[in-house]
Amino acid sequence: MAHEPKNVTIVVEGTPHEWPKDEEISFAQVVTLEVPAYSTASGISYSVKYTRGQGHKPEGILSPGESVKVKDGMVFSVSETGQS
Repeated sequence: MAHEPKNVTIVVEGTPHEWPKDEEISFAQVVTLEVPAYSTASGISYSVKYTRGQGHKPEGILSPGESVKVKDGMVFSVSETGQS
């Protein structure tokens, strides 16, 4: 009997999303949850901040190309920063 992989709930700009527990989420994945049409070719850049994260780094900024391990109840803030 295979057991179901566990999910956690993360919050992106006030909207809850399910994400696999013990997996990382990348900058692009967070932005895509908020902006489904996100593309690096659009010329629009985004800023991603998080709170309620894992132990040694409960809050911080996620830069393009970076990932962070998710935790249940983790909160992400995505904001458009204008032209890159």
